[in-house]
Parts: sequence; C-alpha cells; structure tokens
Amino acid sequence: MKRKVLSLIMVASMMMASLVGCGGASSGTATTDSGEATEQTADEPAAELTGIDKIIAEAETMTLDELAQKAIEESNGKTFYGVGNSSRGKSALPLFIEYLQGIDSSYNMEFEWQQPKNNKIFEQLSSDSLKSEGTFAMTLIQDGNQIQTKMVDTDILKIFVPKEWAEANGTTPDAFEGFLPLQTLNKVFMYNNTGSAEFNNCWDFVYEGSHPLFMGVDSEIVGKNFLMMLTEDKYAAWMKESFNALDSTKQAYFQPTVKEMEKDASELGLGADAAYSLAWIKLWINNYNEQTDDGPICNTLVDKSAKDQSGLLVYSKLRSVEESASISVNNINVAAYQDGYTGIGGYGYCHYLFLTKNSPLPWTACAFIAFMTTTEQGFDAWGKDMGGYSANPEVAKAIEETYHHSEGGGDEFPAKNDRGYDWWTTDGKLVLEDPAYCSEVSFTVGSWIDIQDHYSAGEE
Repeated sequence: MKRKVLSLIMVASMMMASLVGCGGASSGTATTDSGEATEQTADEPAAELTGIDKIIAEAETMTLDELAQKAIEESNGKTFYGVGNSSRGKSALPLFIEYLQGIDSSYNMEFEWQQPKNNKIFEQLSSDSLKSEGTFAMTLIQDGNQIQTKMVDTDILKIFVPKEWAEANGTTPDAFEGFLPLQTLNKVFMYNNTGSAEFNNCWDFVYEGSHPLFMGVDSEIVGKNFLMMLTEDKYAAWMKESFNALDSTKQAYFQPTVKEMEKDASELGLGADAAYSLAWIKLWINNYNEQTDDGPICNTLVDKSAKDQSGLLVYSKLRSVEESASISVNNINVAAYQDGYTGIGGYGYCHYLFLTKNSPLPWTACAFIAFMTTTEQGFDAWGKDMGGYSANPEVAKAIEETYHHSEGGGDEFPAKNDRGYDWWTTDGKLVLEDPAYCSEVSFTVGSWIDIQDHYSAGEE
C-alpha cells in the first residue's frame, strides 16, 4: 500500500494536483511516518515526496531510454559502486555502459562491484546507510527474510519497479507488491543413479539411512527460508499429499514423527497440514550431511563412487561438470524429472534489486536496474546459464530463444534439459520463497528450526 500511495502522490504533484485520488472527490489516502495508511479528507494536502523517494516515483513513470538520458547526465566521468550476492553484476555493468555509449559516444563511467562473503552484505549495507551520501548506488541481494526485516522495514533499501518491467508482467509499478526480482534460482533434489537406491517421493530423502548433501541452514540462510516456507498452507498440503502417496511401510516409519509434530504445529499457530511439514523438516535437519558449498556437492554426486547418495543443490551446477571415465552428468538423476516422482522437487529463491536510501547515483542505479530487468542484453550475464529464470517473461522468452536451455543436454545429457520456470513452479512443485511469510514466522518457526538436532557425518 505504501508504494502505491507514494507513486500516486508523485503523479499528483507532477500534474500540479492538490489531492491523491484513491476513492472519490471527497477523500483520499495518506501515510504516517510508520507507513500506515490513513484516511485523508479533501481539505488536507498530500505530503510532498523528497530525496530518493521522489526520484524513484518519477523514475517509475519513465522508459529505459528516458532513464538512460538521466543516467548519462548524472554519472558521466564518475565511478559507480554496486554490491551483490552475485558476482555477475560485474559482467553486466560493462554492457550497461556500452548501451549508454550507444546513446552518447562521449559517455564514460568507471565501476566497482563487490561481492561480500559469509552473509556480510547486510552489515556492509547497514554501515553504508549511516552516511549522508552512501558509497553503494544499488544492490543485488538474496534472502527475503533478512531483506524484509533488516533492509526494507528499516528503510535502508528502496524498491524501484521499472515501468517496462511492470508492463511485461501485466501490471504497473504502483500496483506491484513485493520486492523487484531480477531472477529466480532453483535448488533441486538430485541423486546418484549408479547404485540401487530409489528416490520416488520427497519423503525418501528423509527415510531411514538417507543423508542428503546440503549446504547448512546457518551457512546459506535461503535454505532456512525454504524450510520455513514448507509450513505455509499451500506447501504443507503438498507435503501431506506426498506422504499419502507413500506405501504403508514408509508411512508407518514416518507416522510417529508426524503425530509428535501435531502439538508443535498447534503451538506455532500453523495450519491443519503443517504437522507433515514439521515432521519432514525435523527429519531433514536430523539427517542431512552438511556441506560448505553446492559446487563440491555436485562434484560428489556426479562421480560413480557416490552410489546411492543424494543432495539438494543449485540446478545450474550441472553446467560445469567435466565429463571423464568416472564423472558424468549421466551419473545423476534430477528427481522431479523422473516418471512417477511425487512431492516437492526443490525450492526457488530470488535475487532482488534495490536502490540504497542514500544512493550517490540514483538515476544511474534506476537505469541499470531497468537495463538488467527489461533487456536480453542486460540479463545475459545470468541468462546464459540454465537454472536462472528472468522475472520478465519477455526477457525469459528471448533468453530461451538464444540459448535453448530446454535442449541444453540433448539426448546425451537429459538432466541438463532445463524445463524452465513455468514447469518447475507447477509440475516440478518448486517451493518459492515469500519474504513476507518468512519474516512473519521467523521468530516462531525459525526459532523451532534452530533447536533441532543436526546430523554429524559418522553418526548412525
């Protein structure tokens, strides 16, 4: 609601109108300092936007080409600093500069892109926000829960929605709710197929004796967000449905844990099916074999020696497998791609784009964000690989037409034939991160997750 009101105020001020029309000639809506919507009478003038909020509201009415002109005026001869969870911002910036030089050949801008490790990006942005003028113009950042609580609720990061991105998604900047996603990435269940183990249901990954390889929830927080999301009603229903598809032997194995979790689900204020989710989460934490990164997980699973091992990892890691006598993409199966597989296929999380509240180059930041989200060239740094899906359907279509990820493995390596965002979020039953829900249950479900016992390799 707050974003809608701010945009309406900006439009009104640009038209030299005295009211923000939200319901009729005699009333409107304003916002308090806390962002609460309040009724406003016709006699009360709308508040004027200032600073970065005013720039963003104006920028959301402009095309990329119009933003580019603003960027050229603002940043020619200057240095642009960005920070992100993805190193590929460093690859996208030269293409952005090239695009601006196509408009004005005299344009030149230096840049520096930083990628903090160990979740330090939040500390870095918080520290930079204390300055009257920040160092970082914008950020590309993941982990919806911490973004919500540490960055957006505290007004450190500002949401900007490009006009043409909104139009491609059938909406408008002021109507769009949530954070602006650059892309969705997926982490999916895979298993080594050189042994005899079968994984026909997502519950098989927590069945007796199974120890899937997984980046720990403390080292990569999006994994914890995935577990919290499983308790949301839609995904809890999926967990119950997949439980019901198990044979009687496996149901009997899991049933005591499901029964035990009914009380916890009630105390946590969760829905009717949440006991199934909590049971799966508990068993997952009790059994997964914690790894430091998805790269080593992939390297392990594609080796013949990893018989019967499984994992939950970034799908795109398959792109870099080097084939040899003992190592091959064909040594693994993507669980959700197998006929008869039941249940969740993995989870999806986003890289989001924001301006900083004290951005030194806000117009340039807006133009760069619009460039990455509305053009194939701008998204190419991410789109050239499988497993990363542009949030702009027009860009996603163009990327597929260029790179043919759906046929990336051909008949030789079928696991690399990416079925795409639409398939993964429907048939593939990808659990999608919702920052608002994660923030809402972080203290309750999140704290419950924190106290579960973790598996240590060698324990049985």
